[in-house]
Amino acid sequence: MSFSSPKVSRASNRAPVLTNPIRYPESASAPLRSKRAWILLLLTLVLPGSAQIVAGNKRLGRLALRCTFVVWLMVVAAVALAVFNREALLNLFTNPWTSFLLIVAAIVVAVGWAVLFINTLIILRLALLAPGMRAVVGGSLVVLMVLTTGSLGYGAFLVNSGRNAITSIFASGPDMAPVDGRYNFLVMGGDAGANRSGRRPDSIVVVSVDAKTGQSATISIPRNLQNAQFSKDSPLWSVYPDGYNCGDNCIINFLYTDVTDNHAALYPKASDPGAAAMMDAAGGILGLKIQGYVLVDMAGFSSLIDALGGVTINAGGWVPISGDDPTGTGNHLPPTGWISPGVHKLNGYQALWYARSRQWVLEYSRSQRQQCIQSALLAQMDPATVLTKFNAIADAGTKVIESDLPAGQLGSFVSLAIKAKSHELSRLTIGPPDFPIEFSTYPDFGVIHKRVQDLLNPPAPAQAAPDTGTAGSAAPDSGAPGSSAPDAGAGAAPAAPAAPAAPPVTEEYLQQLAINGDDVMLTSLLANNGTCSAN
Repeated sequence: MSFSSPKVSRASNRAPVLTNPIRYPESASAPLRSKRAWILLLLTLVLPGSAQIVAGNKRLGRLALRCTFVVWLMVVAAVALAVFNREALLNLFTNPWTSFLLIVAAIVVAVGWAVLFINTLIILRLALLAPGMRAVVGGSLVVLMVLTTGSLGYGAFLVNSGRNAITSIFASGPDMAPVDGRYNFLVMGGDAGANRSGRRPDSIVVVSVDAKTGQSATISIPRNLQNAQFSKDSPLWSVYPDGYNCGDNCIINFLYTDVTDNHAALYPKASDPGAAAMMDAAGGILGLKIQGYVLVDMAGFSSLIDALGGVTINAGGWVPISGDDPTGTGNHLPPTGWISPGVHKLNGYQALWYARSRQWVLEYSRSQRQQCIQSALLAQMDPATVLTKFNAIADAGTKVIESDLPAGQLGSFVSLAIKAKSHELSRLTIGPPDFPIEFSTYPDFGVIHKRVQDLLNPPAPAQAAPDTGTAGSAAPDSGAPGSSAPDAGAGAAPAAPAAPAAPPVTEEYLQQLAINGDDVMLTSLLANNGTCSAN
């Protein structure tokens, strides 16, 4: 019995006909090959891994697609959080651990995307394209790879800068709880000049923020306020039960150095005993519980303003940029420059002098200008500015800011700061224009506490009463047409000769007064230099 071999079809020995132009471009026309190249490039850009599925290594493509879907889900979740719970999203970005994971994820995605672009370059088969199209497609791929992976890498760099700044500036303690529905922070501008013993906070401002609405108020405490009070639960009660009341040697800005040098043991858990003491003093003065502090080194304040690109204010009066004080007694040389009234975009150097200058004016004018700078910074701290200049801001911040605010709660505070931008900032100064000049020397703390509560809890606006009067009940307007004003010419004494016009106030005129030592005239002309508004 014999077996014959089956006939083999001649067609079975032929090579398979490769008709899929996406996977096998050899048989495709030149225009189709170009179209294929652009499609694969677009797929790698929009849906990384899909180009490998349709034209390359399917195993690599499936792995990449899974990662792509995970990334898209994370993006969608982030968008949802931004819409429905912005605070949670901000907490994720500001938390040191989650921000570290975000940095690692961004780097991994950037490297993986770059690998896929390189693999797509192999799949494209540039040699099969027309000579002119090879350069266009190859160049486009390189540009897209740089834009995508470069953006992710830069994003990771920014997040790392922010993470380093957060861990350098802020504490790692537990979250703070609002007191009576508010967060109260002490913001100090510290100055440790070469001719000063220790650091003294010349700028002392309490910022009170409604924990729900973000409605904010600033309360300035003048540096020369005396007899600061302490509550019974303050460690300083044992040292100053009657207040910090030894006269001019116990103005409030001396307290920081006093406690740092002599009573640091009273605050064993505080990283900065002087700042903790200032919080206790501010709380006793205002009748508030102060929960945290931010201390800005005024010597580096200018670098922070420069990092933000300047600050715009509307100055109401002339402000001198004081000359040197060679004797250390407050007798400055003539100013090296002046900031004129009107709208200015101040750089860091100018903003520093605008906030600290107090020559020829009372301390309270400087407090008003500091409040103005704070309001302007808040108004101009928009997301675009922060994003485009984030690294410079973070770098400057680590050099000029220290704080005990918990790093894990920064997202909540940033969210409140964003809400605060939609409200008008309320202000109070424990001195002129809100209190008499002598009030700082002999403060009435009961009056202060009431004014603070009125500021933070204003009464609801009363409705206007209906107008029940008659038209004839109003007092006649002597300037209205038909009114019986006396004849100015009848029996009037001859007009006194007009006083000679005062010279216009210019920078040259003010500078000459300073050179001449005319302090009286300068004090008069600069009396309004505390007036200012955020532009």
